[in-house]
Amino acid sequence: MDHNDSYFLVPTFKLESGRVLTNVRVAYRTWGTLSAAADNCLFVPHALTGNAAVNTWWAALLGEGRALDTSRYFVVCANMLGSCYGTTSPLDTVPKAASWVRSRDGTPRTAAGDRYAGDFPHTTIRDTVRLHQLLLVHELHVRAVHAVVGGSAGGMQALEWAIMYPALVRRAVVMACCAAQSAWQLAISEVQRQSIYRDPDWNLGFYALDTPPAHGLSVARQNAMVWYRSPAAYDEKFGRRLQPPAEGPLSAEALAASGGGGVGAPSSYAVEGYLDHQGEKFIERFDANCYVSLTRTLDSHDVGRGRGGVAAALAAVRQPVLVVGITSDVLYPLEMQRELVALLPRATLGVIESPEGHDGFLLESAAIGALVAAALDEPADAAIMPGTATAATVVRPTGNGVTASAVVLSPPGARLPPHELLLSPMEELLMPTAAVLSLITAEAVAKRRAANIEGARTMGCLGAVAW
Repeated sequence: MDHNDSYFLVPTFKLESGRVLTNVRVAYRTWGTLSAAADNCLFVPHALTGNAAVNTWWAALLGEGRALDTSRYFVVCANMLGSCYGTTSPLDTVPKAASWVRSRDGTPRTAAGDRYAGDFPHTTIRDTVRLHQLLLVHELHVRAVHAVVGGSAGGMQALEWAIMYPALVRRAVVMACCAAQSAWQLAISEVQRQSIYRDPDWNLGFYALDTPPAHGLSVARQNAMVWYRSPAAYDEKFGRRLQPPAEGPLSAEALAASGGGGVGAPSSYAVEGYLDHQGEKFIERFDANCYVSLTRTLDSHDVGRGRGGVAAALAAVRQPVLVVGITSDVLYPLEMQRELVALLPRATLGVIESPEGHDGFLLESAAIGALVAAALDEPADAAIMPGTATAATVVRPTGNGVTASAVVLSPPGARLPPHELLLSPMEELLMPTAAVLSLITAEAVAKRRAANIEGARTMGCLGAVAW
């Protein structure tokens, strides 16, 4: 456990599967102060292998005057169920009440001791959201959530928050995710798990902590790191450069097992060394059973499950939702965010033009921060009728600022030429173009166009205007 975390205990918690966990622990962190009305909470769910320390993985967004403004908001992040960063997981001791846990004595399971290990029950995105709702309402006494802001697995949770707690959550920012895990994404997760299953130390999940399936977990992470970036990002960073093999023990064993790559093969490409390094780092901070559990949790993501399908589930969302996608994301392609915008009644699309791939939601902090800050200021009760237009904002990071493009879709799905404004310095993004994040009608296009062009001229930041 991390001494910087706080902990909330739930005596009993029934999962979607019907299993009941007892003495459930939730690790969380907070920043800022809850208002007297208890309505200024920003809940920030983390991604797959993240933790509650938003200040380490979204540091550029968190703090006074930043997108997650701690002088205005009470920011909360809690660790997912099944993670190895403090919340109840496969690493926990099995309570006596867990009658489904099989006997360990005299079996290969003995190596796991009294940990859940491979007996940890399946958990879903909805299970984690329900558990965190208990934290906010019963422990932290939050009466209204100003917004839930999350990317990747955090974005999945943000969607579920909007669906499950419409009276509590006022708006959501959903980044780099989808309405339901596709067969493609299920396959990617399964290949990663298979590398763990095939490690000789896996032992069906009942391994001793001093002999974990490190080789399998390392390969799983290396596989994931390919999907988290993009071809352009890898080519730019590594190309076909050669370098000596990494010196880590797992890398050395892998190279020896391969026969050095065959007679006459080059010693190692730079990208191989990078992946080896990522695998080595990961096994020092993560647990194989937790990784298997969490990837299964991601696989459970389907907002339409038990709700009449995806379209019906999303049509019921009445809060404003900013949906953000990255142009080079191959894991959760941009068409998945477009689908969300088409099905959510009050959705706005924000597009980050970046070569960084899926990890752009973490790496493109300036662009993400600008979109989030504007979305948090959007009125939650702004009137909108089904079928009215949706505005899409494209943010392009540049060397001296960002380029923001507003694309008005009327009706949803229609295409109009982009209106581009080069804004520098960064702070000017929100003036006068914050309005492009609003849900606007086709009748407002002419006024908006003229106002933005004139505003840009007045500020001296007009870079390019095209209609």
